Amino acid sequence: MNSARTLATAARVLRQLRHDPRSIALMLLVPCLMLFLLRYVFDGSPGTFDNIGASLLGIFPLITMFLVTSIATLRERTSGTLERLLAMPLGKADLIAGYALAFGLLAVLQSTLATGLAVWFLGLDVVGSPWLLLLVALLDALLGTALGLFVSAFAASEFQAVQFMPAVIFPQLLLCGLFTPRDQMAPALEALSNVLPMSYAVDGMNEVLRNPDITPDFVRDALVVAGCAVLVLALGAATLRRRTA
Repeated sequence: MNSARTLATAARVLRQLRHDPRSIALMLLVPCLMLFLLRYVFDGSPGTFDNIGASLLGIFPLITMFLVTSIATLRERTSGTLERLLAMPLGKADLIAGYALAFGLLAVLQSTLATGLAVWFLGLDVVGSPWLLLLVALLDALLGTALGLFVSAFAASEFQAVQFMPAVIFPQLLLCGLFTPRDQMAPALEALSNVLPMSYAVDGMNEVLRNPDITPDFVRDALVVAGCAVLVLALGAATLRRRTA
């Protein structure tokens, strides 16, 4: 990897995103809007929002970053931009790291907005530090970015990129413990949930929700989510093709 090439790639992606207000709105505003709606859906039962709000604070950024990253990357592949870039002295790792850095900066903004809205405006009752919520939300957004970069290598069109969402995101959403505790699932499903990163994202959020201090379980959950993001980014670099099929 070359840091100058990585930074140049990140700057180019950010310049392109600056001219795409719809993508920026999807990344920054949609998670906040979903949290706002959820709070007032459960207006008569604030405890329900407290129970699931922290979990969704980690899930929404992952989903939106997955969608935007996979579509944006595929758009560059189908237009031939990636092929031209890789014909230059630009390594695959430089390209993937540049994309991850650019979308990671947006993930910081997204996570900050969503966490601030939930805690200081919508009244999410958190026992632990809101900064730990922000950390997990940021790791989730980075994981969504990594997954989006990875699956874009296997899609031939933007429509196919969206089709990966039911295969990649929905099983994690159903098995992460949002709808029912994971230890109450069928043994096979519980075992499957134990290898899915979203499960650890939700567990990490719940640790902050219930404990005033950093717990060993929280550290484990945060490290698993971060490790999965790094692993998927490495897989994305390994599967990146120099030629568009």
